Amino acid sequence: MQNIVIDGSNLNLDDLVNVCRKNYSVELSEEAKINVRASRKKVDEFIESDKTIYGITTGFGKFSDVNITKDDAILLQKNLIITHAVGAGNPLDTDIVRGVILLRVNALAKGYSGIRLSTINTLVEMLNKGVHPVIPEKGSLGASGDLAPLSHMVLPLIGLGKAEYQGIVMSGSEAMKKAGIKPVELVAKEGLALINGTQVMTTIGALTIYDGLQLSEMADMAAALTFEALNGITTALDPRVHAVRPHQGQIDTAKNLLNLLEGSKMTTVQGEIRVQDAYSLRCVPQVHGASKDALGYVKEKILIEMNSVTDNPIIFEETGISGGNFHGQPMAISFDLMSIALAELANISERRIERLVNPSLSGLPAFLVEKGGLNSGFMIVQYSAAALVSENKILSHPASVDSIPSSANQEDHVSMGTIGARKAREIMKNLRRVLAMEMMCACQAIDLRGKKQLGKRTEIAYRIIRDNVSKLIDDRELYEDINKCEELIVEGAFTNGTH
Repeated sequence: MQNIVIDGSNLNLDDLVNVCRKNYSVELSEEAKINVRASRKKVDEFIESDKTIYGITTGFGKFSDVNITKDDAILLQKNLIITHAVGAGNPLDTDIVRGVILLRVNALAKGYSGIRLSTINTLVEMLNKGVHPVIPEKGSLGASGDLAPLSHMVLPLIGLGKAEYQGIVMSGSEAMKKAGIKPVELVAKEGLALINGTQVMTTIGALTIYDGLQLSEMADMAAALTFEALNGITTALDPRVHAVRPHQGQIDTAKNLLNLLEGSKMTTVQGEIRVQDAYSLRCVPQVHGASKDALGYVKEKILIEMNSVTDNPIIFEETGISGGNFHGQPMAISFDLMSIALAELANISERRIERLVNPSLSGLPAFLVEKGGLNSGFMIVQYSAAALVSENKILSHPASVDSIPSSANQEDHVSMGTIGARKAREIMKNLRRVLAMEMMCACQAIDLRGKKQLGKRTEIAYRIIRDNVSKLIDDRELYEDINKCEELIVEGAFTNGTH
């Protein structure tokens, strides 16, 4: 089994995906262990000195002005978890749950949270042995962090709640027992250290940006195949055009399309067949490039968040400071931007699908089938793509501009970042489906136009598709073909899968 060492500062997207989807094991670095022990020692000293520090010797939220005795500290931690575990909706997917645990461990490993090393080690053991808490997807305001879903993560840790173990959902206590893990009795500060943070929204967003970056590569491939299917004009991809408007994503996209299409006998140049193409072909570098630049920004912000301290209070040498690092606004705005960037890739892809299936635009048989009338061909594929992009437009409405006060107005501005992350993930899934449709339609159009030599890389993609989905002669259940094309994208058949 592959292993990743956690130190709180160097986790990247590939590490996250390897733990979430390939079940890599994790362990704490020696430096992290030293820092965690030192932080816990400070908390114990604060308690003994009777300092008034939020969340350690006081209640939470509106109850921050209520002092808690040392004798009540343990009960306070348990009460915090069981009362905050009020999530709603379907359980998060297992890969997301694994990411939530990993990111929580990584944040705690920095040594500013005052949690015991033994408690972190129990979380690590749960991750490595596959005890996956059942975490409802809804119920977080994104400040003070992901309180409700993270509380559900903690329940099995203390022998409560529900967890999935070896593919079966059972009580948290039973899952821990079967895995041979002893539940934890939380002590002062630990409950708050475990649930006050942005790890749920960040995990969902991180996995979405990873998948979204792959799809931005696939969008270029889909567009390149459509270029060939429609005898697209590559003159618009000339590097000189993009050098005088030097947005990096635009430059990179034009260059990538030329590389994909290198050697193709199915593309044209300006004036050969027509003077210019419609925007959905001619402006691919500008549209795809803008999305890529946005996704690059979002990735940068997510990597910062993955390796940050986001709980409260933060333990420093002389005291614990109650700040606002749990507030999800940096992620919320980033996820709203990611939603727009992914939705636009789907929007322009659907317009290319329309050009492929519409005989007045393509010069090909209507709906890409030769015996039209008897056969409907790809008519409803475009309908489905249109429905998905329309849904994306609704989902792209920003979550971060909304706020609703909570905790008796003590927490009077919240980020809604987890809602933003969940919406972005749905948009990503819709985009993936639309791109699968475009690639399938483009290959059909290439065949109908009379396939000639394709580009060096588009030929490879065409062959991958044709090895799995045959040319449509007579109507058949097309959803199975689309499913197969989508599976190929998920498997990374067309890309190297690294970001």
